[in-house]
Amino acid sequence: MASLSQSVSFQLLSLFCLVPHSWATLYSGYNFDPLQHLGRVSPYFEPRDSQPFSPDPPQGCTVSRVAYISRHGAINVNDDDYEDWIEPFLSKFLNHTGTDWAKIPTLNFLAGYKSPLAPGTEPELLTRIGELEATQLAGDIAIRYPNLKLPSRVWASHPPRTFLSGKAFVRGLQTEENPINLISVYEDFKGGVNTLVPYRSCTAYHEGNDEAKTFREIFTAPIKARLNALAPEYVGMILLCGYETSAQGNSPFCNQELFAPDDWLGWEYADDIRYFYDVGYGNPLAAVIGFPWLNVTADLLLADTADEDMYISFAHRTLPQMSMIALGLYNNSAFGGSGESINDTMPLDRINTRRAWRTSEATPCLGNLAIERLTCTGSYGFEDGDYFRALVNRAPQLIPDCIGGPGTSCPRSRFESFMQERAAMFGGYSERCQVDYDNSTDIVSFYDRLS
Repeated sequence: MASLSQSVSFQLLSLFCLVPHSWATLYSGYNFDPLQHLGRVSPYFEPRDSQPFSPDPPQGCTVSRVAYISRHGAINVNDDDYEDWIEPFLSKFLNHTGTDWAKIPTLNFLAGYKSPLAPGTEPELLTRIGELEATQLAGDIAIRYPNLKLPSRVWASHPPRTFLSGKAFVRGLQTEENPINLISVYEDFKGGVNTLVPYRSCTAYHEGNDEAKTFREIFTAPIKARLNALAPEYVGMILLCGYETSAQGNSPFCNQELFAPDDWLGWEYADDIRYFYDVGYGNPLAAVIGFPWLNVTADLLLADTADEDMYISFAHRTLPQMSMIALGLYNNSAFGGSGESINDTMPLDRINTRRAWRTSEATPCLGNLAIERLTCTGSYGFEDGDYFRALVNRAPQLIPDCIGGPGTSCPRSRFESFMQERAAMFGGYSERCQVDYDNSTDIVSFYDRLS
């Protein structure tokens, strides 16, 4: 009997050894990284699990031209976040001078805590880590596109956090033989679309009305009960996880004993609701505002000749995300439902775990949208010619209404008709934005500037 038992055990062990992946999965632990679920304050990362397509050009294809629109790198703190949430928490913490934090398990780190964001901190400053990440992006692009000539110009919106991100990028990309001119694009509130902040020129545009409040009350109920006196300032602590990591590489507020994975996922979804109505599909003007950049980019990529092989711009989080909307990316109803019912895909009383709209993945700090023109020859199953594809943070994205090429790309003829369709849907910026000033323009011309 013992011999039979040993034989069966040996056979089972042999079976598991033949299937190492199953063996590893059986014993894999639960891993969770709060930094990838912080919404607007997530540091840069590349979400491979949800977008597993290879970033390499498809077989038989090379990139012949590319355009990037990138959010600025990591900053020390956003001014509104600091004023509304972080400073109130720090003030309350400093006023609890008689509290023995060392005796409170999840808050014992506060006994010796000193914030890098002391009262009076100047907000909106690019951090050293933000600079290094922008420089690294330059290195990644140089390696990614070895056959493209380096640009002679890079464009950046003029505030320090965007312009200095562009400066750090240029520093990492230029060479002695190929200096790069960083062009500052002024944030004109009456400039129509000829700016990297066209939402500010759109008179009719308004952000959402705090639609996330309903869900925020639901997911924070356990947090408030747990934190007691500091409960009203829980948002400040969550935000400090992201901002302190961007400033110094780590933060005690990221501790999962302080906030469990369910807390972080609740925060992320609340932020997704907010930006769904601010800059996403829940805002009827989002695609209208994002379309002009997409349109001029398509013109630059479709042209037979161009001044640059790479068109790279740095802006705030808003324009990249609105341009993604104009493309149809991160659309919860792309493969079912309708535009009329899309708001139903972001319920306010529970998390839609299957949603495509995820701010953490789309626009973390330095989050970027790239559109590549591919020249393909001998790509199995496809005709030779030009194809186009979109990538977000190096992850290729399937454009729902533009398919038919190698990988996630679509052929030139389909891309051209796709852009005509988008123009019919989202064109007419000045009229639809109801601009109340003279000299508005629906044409992006700053890419023509030499300085």
